Amino acid sequence: MPPTDNRFELKEPEKGQLREWAAAYGTPQQVALRCRIVLAAAEGLSDYEIAAKLQSNRKTVMLWRRRFVQKGVDALWEVAAGRGRKPNYGPEKIQAIVDTTLRTKPKGATHWSCRTLAAAQGISKSAVNRIWQSHNLKPHRTKTFKLSRDAKFLEKLTDVVGLYLNPPQQALVLCVDEKSQIQALDRTQPGLPIKKGRCGTMTHDYKRNGTTTLFAALEVLQGRVIGQCHERHRHQEFLRFLRRLDQEFPGKTPLHLVMDNYLSNPEN
Repeated sequence: MPPTDNRFELKEPEKGQLREWAAAYGTPQQVALRCRIVLAAAEGLSDYEIAAKLQSNRKTVMLWRRRFVQKGVDALWEVAAGRGRKPNYGPEKIQAIVDTTLRTKPKGATHWSCRTLAAAQGISKSAVNRIWQSHNLKPHRTKTFKLSRDAKFLEKLTDVVGLYLNPPQQALVLCVDEKSQIQALDRTQPGLPIKKGRCGTMTHDYKRNGTTTLFAALEVLQGRVIGQCHERHRHQEFLRFLRRLDQEFPGKTPLHLVMDNYLSNPEN
């Protein structure tokens, strides 16, 4: 009985996608094999020729040729129900591990690690790591926050954010902050520059050159930052920084008003 002609044509976007999946490092091997089967079938090879070329089974070739014709490219990633590796732990065990991670702490430690939780639950550390990844749990990472106790905090926040989002016309909006006690450090010897096969080097020891204070202002409209360093951290240095801003933005009334108010009331 002559073989059936099952040839079909692939569009260029489909060919490119299949070749990319077949060559990608992270593509599962079974998906890569299916892509090669479809690409070979599009070239006109028979099921026997494809099976021999890819060292696969003829029935596998026939199956994925048919599924591709019926469902398209996305069908190559489908996993039939009941196939694949069966889980080693049931949902109750997984939920117990998640609850332990979220609601308890090991004795003498601030958080669970893969090894300590694995020893406590009687499973491998790799299993704990997989469960944490599937639930996006990262016990070793923390974020800090602070809640203001000011009764009018919400009103003040609304005013500041509203000023940034909707400033008055012809107004200059500056966000000013300061950073004090910055250590001015320098290396005891000059470092060696980077070159082929070697990164840049520097000595591990350093010498102190005192401390400095940084005053900086962000012009909200242009995204421009103006900074100035001073040896001391007093209102006199802050006034000098305001004069620097006055030189950077001449003729801006709001800045003059701020300076006049500060000069007339330095204790504020």
